[in-house]
Amino acid sequence: MISGFKSQCVPTYHLLTPEHIKSIHSATLELLETAGVDVHHDEARQMLADAGCRLKGDHRVLIPNWLVEAAIQSAPSRITVYDRLGNVAMRLEGRRVHYGLGTDLIRTYDLETGELRQSRLKDVATAARISDSLKHIDFIGSYALPADSPPNLIYLDSFQTELENATKPIFYTAAGLEDITYINAMAAAAVGGEAALREKPIHIHYSEPLSPLSHSFGAVQKLLFCADRGVPVNYTPGMMSGASAPVTLAGAITVGNAEALSGLVMHQLRAKGAPIISGFGTSTLDMRTSTCIYGCPEYRLALSACADLYHYYGLPMWGTAGVSDANCLDQQAGMEWSISIMADTLHGANLVHDIGYLGQGLIGHPGGLVMCDEIISYVKRFVRGFELDDAHIGLDVIRQVGPGGDFLSTEQTMEMFKTEHWLPDQCNRDNLDTWLMKGGKDWAETCTEKAREILNTHTPAPLSDAAAATLSDIRREAEATLQDHQFRP
Repeated sequence: MISGFKSQCVPTYHLLTPEHIKSIHSATLELLETAGVDVHHDEARQMLADAGCRLKGDHRVLIPNWLVEAAIQSAPSRITVYDRLGNVAMRLEGRRVHYGLGTDLIRTYDLETGELRQSRLKDVATAARISDSLKHIDFIGSYALPADSPPNLIYLDSFQTELENATKPIFYTAAGLEDITYINAMAAAAVGGEAALREKPIHIHYSEPLSPLSHSFGAVQKLLFCADRGVPVNYTPGMMSGASAPVTLAGAITVGNAEALSGLVMHQLRAKGAPIISGFGTSTLDMRTSTCIYGCPEYRLALSACADLYHYYGLPMWGTAGVSDANCLDQQAGMEWSISIMADTLHGANLVHDIGYLGQGLIGHPGGLVMCDEIISYVKRFVRGFELDDAHIGLDVIRQVGPGGDFLSTEQTMEMFKTEHWLPDQCNRDNLDTWLMKGGKDWAETCTEKAREILNTHTPAPLSDAAAATLSDIRREAEATLQDHQFRP
């Protein structure tokens, strides 16, 4: 009889020791107290001063350590996000991992022609509809940045298109306070009003400070808007080691953490307990090509450190995976997507976005979403581990089969093979002759064909007629209001 230990064998991973975490946290607090951050928003700067911060010059704010600690304590440790049908879709807490799309890819591989061209609004619809069907993608984003939308309506058009083509939660960006207000109104219309949206949020706004150590007017304005309305906000720096962040990972992690925690302080001072996802990411500047590198191992290490740090804080944290610097659906993309998804899953990032990114976060491919969905499925099976108990060892079955027998016909095999063995949808498991007979297609081809099939056959749950009409009304009002409007960065 096996007893006295946990029977579930699962892979575990931690990068930082408790001493490492304390060292980074201490350095972060000292940086915020002595160097501080620039806050380009008068109201927020005054709010910080009233709370006990010291002001220097026109924009500098020095934040005392006790205020940072208080913000960490007041921010919620769990955020529940819903789909637009009212079902729980994600619980952002602990080491729960959820995967989804990013935003703003300026080029897209056309699903029908294979042409690499400027992204269009139909690409937003394509990504949303395909992702709505894929069971391992938990939330959607615009994926594409539609060049055929009016410049001041890009984010509104994208959000409306996502609502129309999927029921999953939406991770979105906005140019400024003006369009985030309309976007929030669209979300409310889809679920029955502002009160219903606040009770069951279906969207997460993405905004970020300006590295190094600066918060722009527009970013703070959106941060405070989300705090006031209880909209979950993902406020995390997007840094580049060697350019907008120190070249050393230790230095970049400290700066990134200071940017994230200073944003957390403003958010919690505005509305104690309001939902926020925090953390930081650190890409690198390739000194040979001057490109921002997304698929590098340094990024994985920084995110692992971030995960350990924010698990220590007890705060929901952001991650990014399924990202590659390859410019097409090739072996490099598969390698970098797989490693990044595995790493983010092992270290327990809560909100993992940018699935299916190519070309340093500039290129999308609908087939890549199918491919990443299968990689996520593989990784989920790996991190689930296996049971090590009497029933799963099955000595009685082994004795019954005995030397020279087979296990194919046993009841244990019939009962357990679907849970014990991973069964892919797109990966090849045919022998060579069968594979050749079926056309000898590679994985990129089969995933692209699957994306076409989903687009042609999947119909998401529609919006109500009233909601659809309200969205159109909001869009028309926004078009009239935002015409020729210049957003303040």
